[in-house]
Amino acid sequence: MSLREVDPPSSRANGRPATGPSRKVGRPAKIDRNAIADAVLHIGLGNSSMKAVADHLGVSVPGLYHHVRNRKELLLLAAQRSMARMRAPTDRGQHWAEWLREWGRYSHGAFVDEPEVFAQYLRGAISLDLTVEVMESVIGVLSRQGFTPAQAMAAWDAVGRLAVGAAADHLREQAAVEGGHPLVPELRRLLAEGDKDALPGVRAVVDGPIAETEDRFEDELTSLLVGIAVRRGEPWEPIADGS
Repeated sequence: MSLREVDPPSSRANGRPATGPSRKVGRPAKIDRNAIADAVLHIGLGNSSMKAVADHLGVSVPGLYHHVRNRKELLLLAAQRSMARMRAPTDRGQHWAEWLREWGRYSHGAFVDEPEVFAQYLRGAISLDLTVEVMESVIGVLSRQGFTPAQAMAAWDAVGRLAVGAAADHLREQAAVEGGHPLVPELRRLLAEGDKDALPGVRAVVDGPIAETEDRFEDELTSLLVGIAVRRGEPWEPIADGS
């Protein structure tokens, strides 16, 4: 699943997004921290402010302050809610490499979709107790295919590290484009302004085909899974050919 929240049909009226849950006139809104987190995810972490969330929930800003102290806590609450919803891929009896591939794609996509959640994760703000159930699922699935618990956790951690690094790379390149300085064109400009005989290795890379960020992630994920198979003494060719 993605960390992005999809508007349910009931959240729209006459084709327009609703500003908050309907309630009887004169009756104060009842909210809790889960409702606040859901509101932030609905609005989007980047667009959320205390006023925007209060308006969405149909409460006053002072009323919202009874539950959260500031915008920082607001974003942390939503990030924790998102992380708590992360689930390991369904075990359909697929090969362990395909199961880990699904996990890597999901993790990478989730962080790319919600940069603010990713930022909270990198700051260490997401507590470990939110991921222990996922860890137990990983051990259960991979143990059924011959992994020891330690090997299962090592494989899961390696895929997760790759997903995190690729997400950071994706967001960095995206920010460069939005800032008007895409990385590859900037690198080519720097090379063109320098000595034409300098940095021949870098020039060879830049002059060749440049893979898209998503394609690089898929290639790196495949290489990682192939490496795990080789260390386990298993056939790696089917994994290399996998989609």
